[in-house]
Amino acid sequence: MTKTKKTLSQQKHEAIVDAAKRMFKKLGVAATSMDKLAEEAQVSKRTVYNHFATKEALVMHLVSELWFEAMASSQGQYQPHQALFSQLSAIIFTEIQFINSREHIDMAQVAIGHLFYNSEEMSREIEKMKLHETAILRWIKAAAADSRIQVEDAMFANEQLLHLIKGQCFWPQILTCSPLLNDQQRQHLADESANMFLARYEV
Repeated sequence: MTKTKKTLSQQKHEAIVDAAKRMFKKLGVAATSMDKLAEEAQVSKRTVYNHFATKEALVMHLVSELWFEAMASSQGQYQPHQALFSQLSAIIFTEIQFINSREHIDMAQVAIGHLFYNSEEMSREIEKMKLHETAILRWIKAAAADSRIQVEDAMFANEQLLHLIKGQCFWPQILTCSPLLNDQQRQHLADESANMFLARYEV
């Protein structure tokens, strides 16, 4: 199969994104200037701005990329002959690992700060992400189709579960700079969230 050669613009775009990932991890988002990004990516500052008008736009791109990578990763699928609790807890734990990672929290803080004052842009980004199903939503739909949980609105049930999770592993870290959860705390949150969800919806 012949590989399509990337254009110079695509190569520079990738170089900027890769440089941003390295610099944000090394220095943090706030301490990384567009000048430093240009130097790290070995492109001109004008080239950086041609691809990303602001640092916040670049951060939003990385947050979206992280989100899509998490969705594409193997997070487990519904298994008709396995216990619901163990399945759901495992999928939730994987989701928590992504949501509660330092890279995601750091980028989300900048993205939220930017989007808070750009409500239209925020709505567009949220709607864009809603078009894609997460592993949790797919699991809910499959378990409901197998009549093992009784859910009238899968999207609503999914939002309930995500809000339950984010209330412990995302918003406290974003708003009050609470420390990241350790693996034991993440597992406890996954188990308790699965128990609460199934107490409401399991047949």
